[in-house]
Amino acid sequence: MNTDLLYQLALTQVPNIGDVQAKILAEEFGTAEAIFKAKKSTLEKIEGIGEVRASSIKKFDAFNEQEDEIKFIEKYKIKPLFLTSDDYPKRLLHCYDPPTLLFYRGNANLNTSKIISIIGTRSNSDYGKMMTEKILASLAPHQPLVVSGLAYGIDAIAHKQSLKQQLPTVAVLAHGLDKIYPSQHTALAKEMIAEGGGILTEFRKDTKPDRHNFPERNRIVAGMCDATIVIETGIKGGSMITANLAYSYNRDVFAVPGKTTDSKSEGCNYLIQSNKAILIRNGEDVIKEMGWEEKNKKKIIQKQLFVDLTADEKIIAQLLQVKEQMHIDEINLQSNINSSSVSAALLMMEMNGLVKSLPGKIYKLS
Repeated sequence: MNTDLLYQLALTQVPNIGDVQAKILAEEFGTAEAIFKAKKSTLEKIEGIGEVRASSIKKFDAFNEQEDEIKFIEKYKIKPLFLTSDDYPKRLLHCYDPPTLLFYRGNANLNTSKIISIIGTRSNSDYGKMMTEKILASLAPHQPLVVSGLAYGIDAIAHKQSLKQQLPTVAVLAHGLDKIYPSQHTALAKEMIAEGGGILTEFRKDTKPDRHNFPERNRIVAGMCDATIVIETGIKGGSMITANLAYSYNRDVFAVPGKTTDSKSEGCNYLIQSNKAILIRNGEDVIKEMGWEEKNKKKIIQKQLFVDLTADEKIIAQLLQVKEQMHIDEINLQSNINSSSVSAALLMMEMNGLVKSLPGKIYKLS
């Protein structure tokens, strides 16, 4: 029996303990097991927990009920991602209400450097389809992870176009991983997993895609991405919920404008008008707003400069690539280069724009 997983699953079932409280507890104790084994008096003193919630934790005894879920997870090789797991989507931790435990099937890196979500109406127009495909074709050279919800319409178009552009794509689901909803997208989900993407949910098996689950799902779509792109949406619905959540999480929100008379673009036009979304005409607008072109140019220049480095400079550059910042004494120690040579190499690298010196004789790559 996976003891860590047993306690993680149990934590999600404790009465009065929601995602907000679970985050507080995880930050305090590190593991779910440590939370359950803490003294009641210790739990009570934690801000946001108090006597009632501490009692709920100490009284919880439904550990045996988690075993069936563990068997399902192990049988289908599902990756459980707890708040403190290395592979947990770190962007979610900046939200006040991140899911306590996620269930993941796939191989996409959920912490890759560029993650976007593309969302929109289930009943898209030809314009919506064209804009989704056009934007993703432009973004493809930058290799973002593309997140959506596997729904009909814009979601499915985004997933399919991502596959066509050889981009990893992940669907966030509003139900357990024992099913795919809508069932017509089962083959699409399998292809996404096979091609380096995946499917992700916070819901246990046997959880149906009930209406109230979708706003919960939408906060994951909004929170795990750097930016949300709204293609087409009415003034109400899931896409507007996701866009507003992304805005509340201080994520970039982009919207494709449409005719003022088109109900499918009413939501996009409203987001732009209310300054909650940036108007975009194409993928190039997204690239510019996200600063991806400048970052890529910087990497290319850095790689070109690395080719001409001396032997000492290459050793130092490799150390700084592994560890973001290093004190000069640490560089001396780990490089096995004498201190005068390290100082000379760092000076040349700084003059060439490869490293930056920070206060306290600390250095990092530019």
